Amino acid sequence: MAGEKGGVETTKLSSQQGDGLCPGHESYSSTIKGDGPSTTSPTPDDSPGALVLDPEALVRTQSGPAYSVFSKGTKRWVVTMIAFSSFVSPMTANIYFPALVPIARDMGVSKSLINLTLTTYMILQAIAPTLVGDLADAAGRRPAFIIAFIIYTFANLGLALSNNFPALLVLRMVQSAGSSGTLALSFAVIADVAVSAERGKYMGIIAASINIGPALSPVVGGLLSEYLGWRSIFWFCMIYAVAWLIPYTFTVPETGRNVVGNGSILPRGINKTLIELIRSHRQRPGEAAETGQPPKRKLQFPNPFNALKVILEKDLGLLLFYNTMTYLVFILITATLSTEFSDIYHYSDLQLGLCYLPYGVGCCVAALVQGYILDRHYRRVAQKINFTIDLKRGDDLRNFPIEQARIMPVWPILFTGAAAVICYGWVLHAETHVAGPLVLLFMIGTCVTGSFSMLNTLVVDLYPQAPATAVAANNLMRCLFGAGGTAMIESMLGVLGRGWTFSFWALILVAFSPILWVLMKWGPGWREERRARKTVEKEKRAVTEGVEGS
Repeated sequence: MAGEKGGVETTKLSSQQGDGLCPGHESYSSTIKGDGPSTTSPTPDDSPGALVLDPEALVRTQSGPAYSVFSKGTKRWVVTMIAFSSFVSPMTANIYFPALVPIARDMGVSKSLINLTLTTYMILQAIAPTLVGDLADAAGRRPAFIIAFIIYTFANLGLALSNNFPALLVLRMVQSAGSSGTLALSFAVIADVAVSAERGKYMGIIAASINIGPALSPVVGGLLSEYLGWRSIFWFCMIYAVAWLIPYTFTVPETGRNVVGNGSILPRGINKTLIELIRSHRQRPGEAAETGQPPKRKLQFPNPFNALKVILEKDLGLLLFYNTMTYLVFILITATLSTEFSDIYHYSDLQLGLCYLPYGVGCCVAALVQGYILDRHYRRVAQKINFTIDLKRGDDLRNFPIEQARIMPVWPILFTGAAAVICYGWVLHAETHVAGPLVLLFMIGTCVTGSFSMLNTLVVDLYPQAPATAVAANNLMRCLFGAGGTAMIESMLGVLGRGWTFSFWALILVAFSPILWVLMKWGPGWREERRARKTVEKEKRAVTEGVEGS
């Protein structure tokens, strides 16, 4: 931008505030004087001239810090560890299925009583993340992960040694409480370290890990139960948890933005890795003060009702409802696969477990591919509206249609998945060769689960101040609806038959799909209303705390 000769022009050097999560830091701009044309910033195309900076014209402006100070290698290590933790909850839920009959036989109880352990497991699976997610947003990711895995480890130890049904029932609930919270934590960690423009691929890695559980764990559970006994399933889960917890405790840094910001604030106590704690104890007296320790935080008991507040937000409530419907189709097919294939093809337990593999492979493919699709479409939308992506500091989403960037790629995948579900129902109804339903299971895993994973990313984008709580709210809705759906699906199959039952659920996805259009149209306005309201609440809270402190 050129001015007249000898003129004076002021330029402000500013950058966007990253993802609405990090406060900006101050920098300076200046008035540029010279005999030649003045410019806002020197570029190779600028006309030459003697430029002189006027110190009196310095202007204080805002420039956002780096979104995350963690190195690329540290990010990769964190994501790798989190991916292995994400495997725990779905693995624990599905590895148990092949052992139901031998457990009922050894405990001397009916199958209906053993099925009660599934119902109570799903109830705790819905409730526990609301506590763990709120704890993680307030106290940090590390304390929440460590507490959850310790609970999970001791629950598995008790289950492996249990000899009566009441103990099995209670410990199965405790096991669920320990394992299910890890899902909310995993997505929150990705929101901590990855900006919106690259979040899709990292979320895809986590989703792939989550989807491996339903694919492989029934096979693993069947093999362990058949050759080593059903107790070996719980020994396996306990060993897995301990093998993960040890390196996590030693090496994975705290990422919670309410605790360490973008990683530049030094953590305290349990938020430190064991290696950091050892180093701090070896410091000479006075050295800790020089590093600028953060002030102590006042911790409160986790509030599960914070997740309900997320559901009551207009845009998030609609998104969570539709995401729940998508998940319901996924879980109903998983829950009925073994019984339907057993009735039609008369397979053994091991063969039935192998039938889950195409479904699981499709889920993993979807999870890996959807990340790149989301990131590419994000860049496409940014280019269309001339929005500059800042991979270092993160993007200010106040002026970016994140709803459109995340939802637009979902449409073709979602409708393809719905068509595959309808075909799956009628292929089972016709009792064709097993190759038909297996191919359709792969398509359903790819498309339906892919849609679900993409919408999960949007959940995190819309609630950046407490992503673990948002994911916990998502988990609460899907598990409660999932428990109800699995309770009624057998009755639906008996009344409507396979073809109409699965067609009904596929058409539900189509019928409610206008919700996504509503989110694209009115979602940005609702999001800005929430941001303004949260800002006012934060300012009032800061004033109140200041008055109390004085």
